[in-house]
Amino acid sequence: MEFLVTMTTHVPEGTSQAAVEDVRSREAAHSGELAAQGNLLRLWRPPLQPGEWRTLGLFAAADAAALEKVLASMPLRVWRTDEVTPLSPHPNDPPHTARLGSLSSEAGNREFLTTLTLTVPAGTPSETVDATTAREADRARTLGGEGRLVRLWRLPGEGRALGLWRAHDEADVQEIMASLPLYPWLSVETTPLTRHPSDPVSGAV
Repeated sequence: MEFLVTMTTHVPEGTSQAAVEDVRSREAAHSGELAAQGNLLRLWRPPLQPGEWRTLGLFAAADAAALEKVLASMPLRVWRTDEVTPLSPHPNDPPHTARLGSLSSEAGNREFLTTLTLTVPAGTPSETVDATTAREADRARTLGGEGRLVRLWRLPGEGRALGLWRAHDEADVQEIMASLPLYPWLSVETTPLTRHPSDPVSGAV
């Protein structure tokens, strides 16, 4: 299973800078070990307020209990709270070969997460829904081949999905979203990402 984990760190008041640097150094080293073991797949920084310390991580584990053991092994856990979102396979997730190619794609040099919520208007014929869904799958394959769509997962809840995209900027992401056949029925929340120094994927930005 894969999980998106929002990790928020609050360093206790009075903690010395030396102690902070020691924990951060051990965290970076352990992140490398978790990546080598296949548990840590990606790390990003979302937009932060001054003084805020928050990281988004993509993890793999057999189940929630196994993930908790992974998270508990991280040195920063002593100061950190973790919000875990389980991710399920999405039928439009690009194949593994396309994901690797997208890392060096010229489609864009920034990454973005989008939370997509689908609401089909009441009374829409099932034939229309099926046809639009099929065109959506075709469009996802095209965007995956172009290196724009990197990953796609199902989120808990009806009609919800999480996408990882590469684009030049937020305007570019909006153009990509507008090109989706399902877009008229989607609400979209976009999170720009910056690379975390311990991100295990080389070539990511």
